[in-house]
Amino acid sequence: MKIRRILATAVAVAVTTPAAAFSVTPAFADTKPETRPDTRPAAQTPAKPTVEELEKAAAEAQKAYDKALAAKETAYEVLEVALSDKAPLTVAAKAAEKAANDAATAKTAADKAVTDAKTALAALPADATEERRAAAKETVAKAETAAAAAAAAKTTADADAKIADEIADDARVEASRAYQAAKTAMEEALAAKTAADAALERAKQEEEENPGDDGCVDEPGLTTVVKGLPSKVTAGTATTFSVRVTNGTDKHLDQVITYAGVHATDKSGAKDIAKYLKLTWSTASSPKWQNVGGDHYIDDAIGALEPGEKADVRLRLAVDAKTPAGQGLTFIAGDYLNEDGTCGLTPDAAVNEFDIEAAPAKPAPKPTPKPSTTAPAAGNGVTPQGSGTSVPATTTNSTLAATGSSDATTQLALTSGAAVALGAGAMFLARRRKTGADA
Repeated sequence: MKIRRILATAVAVAVTTPAAAFSVTPAFADTKPETRPDTRPAAQTPAKPTVEELEKAAAEAQKAYDKALAAKETAYEVLEVALSDKAPLTVAAKAAEKAANDAATAKTAADKAVTDAKTALAALPADATEERRAAAKETVAKAETAAAAAAAAKTTADADAKIADEIADDARVEASRAYQAAKTAMEEALAAKTAADAALERAKQEEEENPGDDGCVDEPGLTTVVKGLPSKVTAGTATTFSVRVTNGTDKHLDQVITYAGVHATDKSGAKDIAKYLKLTWSTASSPKWQNVGGDHYIDDAIGALEPGEKADVRLRLAVDAKTPAGQGLTFIAGDYLNEDGTCGLTPDAAVNEFDIEAAPAKPAPKPTPKPSTTAPAAGNGVTPQGSGTSVPATTTNSTLAATGSSDATTQLALTSGAAVALGAGAMFLARRRKTGADA
């Protein structure tokens, strides 16, 4: 028997209506010290979408991507024109600059004329006639008037040239900003399209693998709470956190299984980098770290739980030193299977987002006169991050955070972030399985 939980409902909503992404589950709605599952009655929780609905969502994401790609190409053409020497504003700026240079040359000539006129006046002999002296003085006065006019013309031309240059510069900057915004919007639309396509593909695969209803029920009383997962991890380190599974029902659960998955993408949101992340687990009774299986289930960690009983599972997230910067998500959930064949699962996964920082660059080795005799340290490229102890858990919301901007880029960013995160949930949580009588 297979237990399935697909978050593709949220993907379909997020792709078409960004604001709705904030109401999918508390893990995406707030920043809280603990991630708690959604305990709303079944009538209030989103229904699993059909393949047809997901196909429609994927088609809408494709249209959004095509539109964003066309906008990016148009913005690039505008940028090319703005950076060209033939751009109208650039031509105007060059003309204004030439006019300023001509005005400067004219002022220099006018200033020289004043100097020459004054020199001629001073050189007049003592016995020069009054008419000759008056003519020389008039020449000086005219030269000074012309020089003043040339200076004023230069000042005006300089101001005009500065304004024209600033206008052309602003146009180039604005064209560059518009192109970058269009490029970012295209990348985000691609991420949303990728997530929607993945959710659709997973839903189709799940439908083929699991036709019909598996008979397992949502059990709001079975809860998972994540503690100690930091909001930021660094490549080449490992961090330890924990999950507490509680049987809040009034019945004995024969076998409780923990589901733990991790998803990660680079900064663009389009490239999957989960291969660089590794989850292992341990408990007080099984202190040795063990790998989380390929199906993301930890079968032997908990066992049976009485009503009201709790169990803790420690998880260790190792981030390979080669991991590029990006964002990650953990999906934690719980399932149960009773000996009488009844089964159930937590209605929603506890979802925590964290930032991934690339490993700091190693300093260049300093040349030494003799080769080093120090033996290299053994290890697998992963070192403990901090003390490895739990810290207050933080459910970050950077992917869905509103920036305050009202432009289309912000809306698309919200859509993309929600779709990537929730699409990852659809892919991972669709793999939640449990083997029952037909195992």
